[in-house]
Amino acid sequence: MVCRMFRIEAEVDKARRDLLRSRLLDTNTAASPVLAALRGTPAEREAPLHVWALDGAGEPAGGLVGHTWTTWLHVTYLWVDERHRGSGLGSRLLAEAERIAHQDRGCRSARLETWDFQAPDFYRKQGYEVVCVIPDYPPGITEYTLTKQLG
Repeated sequence: MVCRMFRIEAEVDKARRDLLRSRLLDTNTAASPVLAALRGTPAEREAPLHVWALDGAGEPAGGLVGHTWTTWLHVTYLWVDERHRGSGLGSRLLAEAERIAHQDRGCRSARLETWDFQAPDFYRKQGYEVVCVIPDYPPGITEYTLTKQLG
């Protein structure tokens, strides 16, 4: 058995991060025919998807930030100003993002993460199903991952 010595470092290094990401992408592509088929196609990259609701003064009353990748919409942020909560604005923003993802980008599914004090019940009412529950992430809070079939 050969013993190798390694120097372990804990520092932020963007060049190493990019190298690691590239090598992981190569490894994943070699192991997955699905990912291999995506390589070099437009579907390989995430495409940003933002939907905004502006009030009469042009200020954000709410917004959704996410992206599409392959056949999935990933909702990263959905926020509605407190003054407009309960008005249906969140539902409208989410529905518009789902429409764009499905009709314009060919997405068949959507996913998102939310915490127990945020909006799991709101997303359930929009047709999302809980597929993962992570208790104590962060401590004292439960995180949910939800998905929905589009169309």
